[in-house]
Amino acid sequence: MSTDARILVIAEDMIAAHAQVRACTCPSDLSLEDAYDVAFEIFRMRLGAGLRLAGRKIGMTNPRMWAQYAIAGPLWGYVYNRSLRTEGTDIAYPLAGLLEPKIEPEIVFGLRAVPSPGAAHEELLACIDWIAHGFEIVHSHVPGWGFTAAQAVADFGLHASLLVGTRVPVVRMRDPLRALREFRVSLYCNDEERDHGTGASVLDSPLNALDFLVKALAEAPQYPPLQPWEVITTGTLTSALPVARGETWHTRIQGIELDGMRVRFE
Repeated sequence: MSTDARILVIAEDMIAAHAQVRACTCPSDLSLEDAYDVAFEIFRMRLGAGLRLAGRKIGMTNPRMWAQYAIAGPLWGYVYNRSLRTEGTDIAYPLAGLLEPKIEPEIVFGLRAVPSPGAAHEELLACIDWIAHGFEIVHSHVPGWGFTAAQAVADFGLHASLLVGTRVPVVRMRDPLRALREFRVSLYCNDEERDHGTGASVLDSPLNALDFLVKALAEAPQYPPLQPWEVITTGTLTSALPVARGETWHTRIQGIELDGMRVRFE
């Protein structure tokens, strides 16, 4: 089987696994380079089915997760209009159709311009219109979350949904460069604290996650370039934790002008 044919077969199986809510058959020997081609093929299939690109997700930006998943660095994937939710800070979310779902509290950027590769933090910030706190709901079609980095990329980047809270314009924030590094977040399930983190948990600043994405796309011009209207979520500030129906999860944030969020799983 040719490489192109293999990529198409894997992409079709991933689409089927998602629709049928079953494990995928994505091979463990898939290379990371080929995985991004699979993800692009899935992207084209989804556009053909009527979805639209809304932004990108950056994953595995919290270094304490690298050993847990045997992954050496960040990954990226696509966010679609149907996976992006912006109803506010208190959301009901149905888990039907997801396999082994987990929750990730994240920082989300709304772009106003496309940064240049290697831009300084001040230049990156100048390209951001607003900042928000959000939850990414992730899931895995590889049982037990036992994926390789390539399988994670091919598996929709593990992305199910992005729930975006209150958007705060950058121009209204006090010292956002410092706040993005130093703010603190606590994650609760049914009022019990489950984990906590800081802005520095994400590659020392969520701006470094954006820098990774800009550089990765500059080195791979075969994939869709960033657009100035895209929504970018920068990776989990805590561990990714499993969720179940009937649970309510919420966050408390200190040190940055962002509201906490609450999601009720149904």
